Amino acid sequence: MADANAFEGHAWWITGASSGIGAALARELGRRGARIVLSGRDEARLEAVATEIATETLALPFDVRDEDAMLAARGRALEWSGGIDGFVANAGISQRSRATKTAMEVYRDIIDIDLTAQIAATQALLPHMTTRGSGRLVFISSIAGKVGVPMRTAYSAAKFGLAGYADALRAELSQNGVDVHVIYPGSVATNVSRNALTGEGKARGRSDRAIDEGIPADEAAATMLDAIALNQREIIVARGMEEAMGEMRRTPDQLFDQVAAMVANGYMEKMEADE
Repeated sequence: MADANAFEGHAWWITGASSGIGAALARELGRRGARIVLSGRDEARLEAVATEIATETLALPFDVRDEDAMLAARGRALEWSGGIDGFVANAGISQRSRATKTAMEVYRDIIDIDLTAQIAATQALLPHMTTRGSGRLVFISSIAGKVGVPMRTAYSAAKFGLAGYADALRAELSQNGVDVHVIYPGSVATNVSRNALTGEGKARGRSDRAIDEGIPADEAAATMLDAIALNQREIIVARGMEEAMGEMRRTPDQLFDQVAAMVANGYMEKMEADE
């Protein structure tokens, strides 16, 4: 049974919080009593989301690819909150183009935004969370991060990579009191398709029927937070064929436990001793 007070009074930082899943998570966390740090590129849109949240908020706009700006935001977030209890690596951009018609620069941009920048922000928070001995790290992957989906080769590469980083990190932190959750959404009704990059790197400018008819963002956010409160490590939020695809590729909990046991038995210390 989920802990009804799992988020009450906690401070959460969300990237990509100006719209879509990020904004929905911010609203739902606010409903559950959390204080929210909202980050994204557009300050006006962040402030608009903040007006929809009843609890305390702080808007920290920056481009996730700007590491200096991210580090400055981390400092302000920690000062404001007194300690970050949860971090959601959500900022990202999708793709709608064939691999044979996609410029290499599009691959670099999507992987930088969806993967490298999310790792950098997480790495910046790790010393804080491990020193406190508590916290939650939440990574928004995708069903396309479980199953390679056509027209999304760059996006799938980034989202698979994000999940791989998170799974390895979870094992490393299993003795430190920091929980790691990976969320695999299917079609959620957001602007993800409209904002997706074409093969030339331009915004697509139109949506998909599957997205438009997808899970409402607020409903998806509530499902995600319920699963986090239950300490689920791998969270699939999808319907129909997308849900079936995700479940077919679900990682067994026993495997997560086995890798965590390696850490508990000194695997990392033995590796370091051999260096």
